[in-house]
Amino acid sequence: MSTSLFTGPELKKMSKISVEIQELRKNANGDTIKNLADFLEEKLGSIEVDMTGNEVVLDYGEEETVPSRSKLRLLLRKFLHRTDLKDFRVISGQEGAFIIKQRKGISE
Repeated sequence: MSTSLFTGPELKKMSKISVEIQELRKNANGDTIKNLADFLEEKLGSIEVDMTGNEVVLDYGEEETVPSRSKLRLLLRKFLHRTDLKDFRVISGQEGAFIIKQRKGISE
């Protein structure tokens, strides 16, 4: 099942991709961040996942095949859905980065 992550267009230039989780860390419990890192490690296999401050860094090292940005975004969206964090969304940041932001206008 995870082999489908590596088909299609691939990122050749970047060996690291960061996911900014500042708003997620502020508004969710500590287990959520740990669960995000565990989820990404499970889905991406041999790719190293590091948590540093308000960032999760995916380090591909010398991997030959790297999942596309759209597939990484899909994985992040799946995590938010499965953990019932529907008031957050995934947006693209600078090149090689994603940001998990809280949706505007959400009231509970």
